[in-house]
Amino acid sequence: MIRTVSALRRALLSELRAAADPRRAPEMQRYLKTSMPILGVTTPERNAVYRRVFPHVDLGSAAAWRGLCLGVFRGAVFREEWWAAAALAGEKRAAPHRDLAALPMYEEMIVTSAWWDVVDDIATHRLPELLRLHPEAMKRTMRAWSRDRNLWKRRSAILCQIPLKSGTDLGLLYAAIEPSLPSKEFFLQKAIGWALRQYAWTDPDEIVRYVRAQRDRLPPLSRREALKNVGPTGLRGPVRRAPERRASRA
Repeated sequence: MIRTVSALRRALLSELRAAADPRRAPEMQRYLKTSMPILGVTTPERNAVYRRVFPHVDLGSAAAWRGLCLGVFRGAVFREEWWAAAALAGEKRAAPHRDLAALPMYEEMIVTSAWWDVVDDIATHRLPELLRLHPEAMKRTMRAWSRDRNLWKRRSAILCQIPLKSGTDLGLLYAAIEPSLPSKEFFLQKAIGWALRQYAWTDPDEIVRYVRAQRDRLPPLSRREALKNVGPTGLRGPVRRAPERRASRA
């Protein structure tokens, strides 16, 4: 069994290097606009690596699991190691460990990575899980994040209800959006539109109402994204989110 960060990193790197296609690395690096080295492992291959490695990881206590995730994340040389740390955070066997004590770990991953590939994974998977389990505490935290100076925490607060559908707290959604309405930051404008568009699958009339009410305040990009799948007869076509591109902050 794998019990230490060093052993886990060795196992992951060995498998990732074996699965890597170095010819893909420059293209992936350009796509993500990052200077962080990339091995060139595709998503299906990475998932296969996790299936081979993670069953052999002794997750131990919640603190031990957090230590393993953060150890891989903090020691990462290649971007694939960041992705592996985020994947280990979502490992099925770790579900009992994913409580409020994990929130500082998620926050560190969000602030440190400072780019959509890691941030959106945590924001749309790990944060919603905590919202379901600890709604009041998480709502207070997400409201605070929505006003934070760090744009990635603000983006995460806006996106944290993406998979909740009818369980979405509209008060929280609109409160998370509110501080970013004046922002010219692309990633905040895009997040607002994505969050509204996603809820439109549940209640298109409410999103049309909100967009009309906020027409003079919502950035054009956010309005277009919010109404992308709303038509005169309801919704049309599946939501397909293209990964966002812009000058890297990573």
